[in-house]
Amino acid sequence: MINYGKELKYHRIVKNKSLRDVEKDTGISSTNLSRWENGKVLPNIDFCVILANYYEISLDELIGRDFP
Repeated sequence: MINYGKELKYHRIVKNKSLRDVEKDTGISSTNLSRWENGKVLPNIDFCVILANYYEISLDELIGRDFP
């Protein structure tokens, strides 16, 4: 099973962004980002689209989905 929170955090770290940076740039609260990264809740698809666009990756990449 994919650890979505781990994937979200990975992409943030790869882009060298803090939670506050992402909050400032996307309008998504750092509290929500932290909760998602820690696996407490899952973001809805609208937020996933915002994050994928922000990190300049696909939705599949954002959640760690690989194709065979």
